[in-house]
Amino acid sequence: MRLAYTMTRGRGELDPLLHDLARDAMAAGLRLAGVVQVNSDRPGCARCDMDAVVLPDGPTIRISQSLGAESRGCRLDPEGLETAVGAAEARLAEGVDLLIVNKFGKQEAAGRGFRPVIAAALEAGADVLVGVNAMNLDALLAFVGEAESVAPDPEALRRWAISQETAA
Repeated sequence: MRLAYTMTRGRGELDPLLHDLARDAMAAGLRLAGVVQVNSDRPGCARCDMDAVVLPDGPTIRISQSLGAESRGCRLDPEGLETAVGAAEARLAEGVDLLIVNKFGKQEAAGRGFRPVIAAALEAGADVLVGVNAMNLDALLAFVGEAESVAPDPEALRRWAISQETAA
């Protein structure tokens, strides 16, 4: 079991990176659980819709809520997130080599969200890869203790995820 995190600088850069990694890991024969995020633009709206794709093969769950054009608040839909958490956690029972969590965010930093799924995957001996931003990195490390940093590079992530240690 290994635990790693990756960080990108630009908004929305991490989502397609982890989505591609999940596809590559499945093609290499790894059993996956977790979620990757897919964002889609809406005509006439400045902010995208956010959907969590439960690995390995769905469902896709809306995790954002439309709060209106003038809204400045967090648009994460906590109910949608918890639905995605439950679906990802159910996949752990099927056996998993790698858990991918697209974001250790505000919910996880506050003790909710994917924290129990991360803990359960580690207890089951699975590798875990988490996306995180600088604002929540300290909370992630406080939760897990130690974690390896993997560069937000497709090949570096692929090497980490599909290495021989994962198969052991």
